[in-house]
Amino acid sequence: MARIISVANQKGGVGKTTTVLNLGVALHEEGKQVLLVDLDPQAALSASLAVAVSETQKTIYQVLLSQIMAIKSIQPTSSGPDLIPANIDLAAAEVELIAEIGREGILADALRPVRDRYDFILVDCPPSLGLLTINALVAADQVLIPLQCEYLAMRGLGLLLRTVDRVKAKLNPPLEVAGILVTMYNGRTLHAQEVLEEVRKAFGQRVLPVIIKSSVRFKEAPAAGLSILDYATSHEGARAYRALAKELLL
Repeated sequence: MARIISVANQKGGVGKTTTVLNLGVALHEEGKQVLLVDLDPQAALSASLAVAVSETQKTIYQVLLSQIMAIKSIQPTSSGPDLIPANIDLAAAEVELIAEIGREGILADALRPVRDRYDFILVDCPPSLGLLTINALVAADQVLIPLQCEYLAMRGLGLLLRTVDRVKAKLNPPLEVAGILVTMYNGRTLHAQEVLEEVRKAFGQRVLPVIIKSSVRFKEAPAAGLSILDYATSHEGARAYRALAKELLL
């Protein structure tokens, strides 16, 4: 049965989509069957995998509204992992689902029939702590938290961890934090060094040993419809995500 990892942070631009894409490909390289779920209305994950989101009718939106089964929305990708794509329709989901009974568990119920097909399911969450993210946390076994090495990004981490604790207490007791992943790190700046030191001091072993350094290659790769592991296979960023995959497999 698949291990479901939701990649979440209510702050945008911290590397959630980059992490889902590249971690998914790295796990696939390790011989694992991987499903990626795009739960962000911006559909950046789908676009990064060269899915024509404006033409896609079988998306996670239809799955959440019980219009189709999850298995009917799964698409193969050239990078290896399968994908349940998203498009802008997903922006309406939070309003449409608000009156549903058991609305926090709709994603978990939808993914249950396909869990036996995969080793890992990675969920790309939107940059908010709304109903979609809560659904992702309820469905997950673990939450992976990308954290940009900036002071303002660090400020919101406590709120996210409190949300995780509330979901764990009331909706999903087995939920655990897989770790805090430092992203977009520029070791040449004193600010980044100080934030990294503060994060390690505050959160200890929850901070993963792998650090994702800032690089323009992370912007170039999705523009080509590729992960960085495919686009620049020997790049430091590709090696870092392979190391992250191995860390999660321990």
